[in-house]
Amino acid sequence: MATGSCDVAVVGGGVIGSAIAWRCAQRGLAVCLVDPDDGRGAWRTAAGMLAPVTELHYTETPLLSLNLASLARYRDFAAEAQDLGGLPTGYRECGTVTVAWDGADLAALQDLQAFATGLGLRSRMLTGRELRALEPGLAAGLPGGLLAEDDHQVDPRLLHAALRAAAANAGVERIRSTARPALSGDRVRGLVTADGTAVSAPVVVIAAGAWSAHLDLPETVASPRVRPVKGQTLRLRLPVASAPEHVVRGTVKGSPIYLVPRADGEIVVGASSEEAGFDQRPRAGAVYELLRDAQSVFPELGEAVFAEVSTGLRPGSPDNAPLIGPAGVEGLVYACGHYRNGVLLTPVTADAVAELVATGTVPELIAPFLPARFDEAVATG
Repeated sequence: MATGSCDVAVVGGGVIGSAIAWRCAQRGLAVCLVDPDDGRGAWRTAAGMLAPVTELHYTETPLLSLNLASLARYRDFAAEAQDLGGLPTGYRECGTVTVAWDGADLAALQDLQAFATGLGLRSRMLTGRELRALEPGLAAGLPGGLLAEDDHQVDPRLLHAALRAAAANAGVERIRSTARPALSGDRVRGLVTADGTAVSAPVVVIAAGAWSAHLDLPETVASPRVRPVKGQTLRLRLPVASAPEHVVRGTVKGSPIYLVPRADGEIVVGASSEEAGFDQRPRAGAVYELLRDAQSVFPELGEAVFAEVSTGLRPGSPDNAPLIGPAGVEGLVYACGHYRNGVLLTPVTADAVAELVATGTVPELIAPFLPARFDEAVATG
């Protein structure tokens, strides 16, 4: 049996796992990043909206605080990843426009704007005329909308490549394999990969997204409360001059829709949401509904080139908030369950986990998101 060793082994090579590995390496730790296929994560399907205001849910105030803390880091985080990885991240400060379809939508947006203002978040209501002046391609007759100036975007596919390169340049070793944590008594001693290779590590971080609860953990370890939630997005192409300049969101007959324009004319349309286990097959009905609703909001999309349909698995949790922190066994850390906010929460998750690993102290910011909140049997360290 071959062996190896490192200070930290990170299981999961998506945007969050790659960022954690990079941040740990920057603290002088020897890091192994383990994943059999780092192209399968939810990040590949995600549109990359950085949207604390327009994703705001009134009952999720602790999550909002975490979202805002991560957004505040994003400009510098993306710039550093681009500089040290040598690749673009697609970070764009473009703002988000949420359109109202009718009077009820408009009233809901007014309530959202008032709530956001009370939290110190920048946003303003738009009349129908102001909406069309801002985005001339929107459907005629919309009564108004909400502009969230600080809700931006990043391209998760570009970000992942930049983070992976930055991690490699920082000395992170990549291991292409499945792996399971190995224990010695009541603490982690490392990993065992699919071919039997033992990787010795005093800390193991589980950042495997929707697969985090399916890693063949020892029976004495409580698996993270994470489940897959299937989502589909589409990628269309329009001439840049015809595409929206802002991220556009709305609700069409009760179904949410969003359009995320890239600088090159690509438009990501999303997203469906289905409880379908690990089934990642695209569903024709979901594609039809996304195209129908997107064209209702932005009619010129009827002339767009259809480039891609992609399906991913969001890592959901019982309260739709992430699990970040000690997992009840010394040396085992969870960083999963980010659901619809994984890309947004990448900077703050990576910083928090790196601090926890390096100092042994749980950062106050992640205290509401410790895995122990779901199971009293899981100690918080």
